[in-house]
Amino acid sequence: MTETTKTLRKALHLLEILRQNPGGCLATQLMDQLGMARSSFFNLISLLKEEEYVEQLHPRGPYLLGRRWLAWAGLSLPRWRDWVEAFEQETLSCALEETLALALPHPQGAQVLAVLPAKHRLQPLFHAGEVLSIADSAAPRLFPPWLDERTLQQGYALFEGRELVELALPICRDGRNAAAALLLSVPRLRAEASLALTFLAPLREMAMRLSYRLGATFYAPYRTQETLAFVEQSPLSAEDIEQFLRMPLVARLACLNREGKPHVVPVWQEWDGHFFYVAAWEGSQWADYLQRNPSVSLTIDEPWSPLRRVVARGEAVQLRESDYPGGTQALVARLRQRYLGTGFSERPKGRSWQAFRIQPISLRGWRGLPLGS
Repeated sequence: MTETTKTLRKALHLLEILRQNPGGCLATQLMDQLGMARSSFFNLISLLKEEEYVEQLHPRGPYLLGRRWLAWAGLSLPRWRDWVEAFEQETLSCALEETLALALPHPQGAQVLAVLPAKHRLQPLFHAGEVLSIADSAAPRLFPPWLDERTLQQGYALFEGRELVELALPICRDGRNAAAALLLSVPRLRAEASLALTFLAPLREMAMRLSYRLGATFYAPYRTQETLAFVEQSPLSAEDIEQFLRMPLVARLACLNREGKPHVVPVWQEWDGHFFYVAAWEGSQWADYLQRNPSVSLTIDEPWSPLRRVVARGEAVQLRESDYPGGTQALVARLRQRYLGTGFSERPKGRSWQAFRIQPISLRGWRGLPLGS
């Protein structure tokens, strides 16, 4: 066998390894699997990078399939790139001081795509491309075949190991099915499971925003009528309602169309303690409906225990530019930051918007569902 043939076989084997590992592989992993010396490996990888069959987003980062390979294979650019960029943007202003990771489903568990290290000296050690097994991590528990009834009901997975406590939240591109995992990992010496659960609310908001960034119009992981756990209904206090409405949950706005029939649409909303604010881009039918008939209802709910929901009924008034600080574009920018996070607070360009203020005539909230006899 000639040296050229050997090199070609190594190159094809390398590309096949990367195809099977969408999160990429580090140089040491590739050298071990290929059985190549360091100098020979870097000569080969440099050539593949130059020809765009392989790429590396960060120095010393994992190697990934490049544009030319994807074009030959008839594939779009890899999904992980969108996820990594969204994760990095979301964690720019993260106040959590523990290790966060982003992972994709993998046949052996979940594969790490990106890591935000903890601010503590004692911290879990992850690297991009690493595969986390069901025996050692919470992340695989979000995906079949390891997805269980408890995770379906809770919308998150909790893992207590000998060295780590982990909390994993699903990122859902379609709103319901876990496409990736947002993972919090804490050394067991620093936290028990009860402490890890105190991070649930901010992690859930991060998972929501990441899902919205990646195309979801709502966030209801695993939720179907069959997976609802019925809990006895009780009212929310005014304080509970205020706290609940801080979450970036998508609202359902109900109004009447031109024929007087109900029309329901998902909307982003902001509550300031007195009014709800919503915005519609030019040409949205429901904006025309509100101008004809301002009577509306807003429903904001969560698809996981304790199944809180708030229903507001009132009238919508279209805002003039002077009615909101900075005008309509400023409101849209605030909504974008609220639902998409850091990096999306700039004022959107190239599209006209209409903004509405909804003053509730009634505002009520409940947790749980009524239990029939």
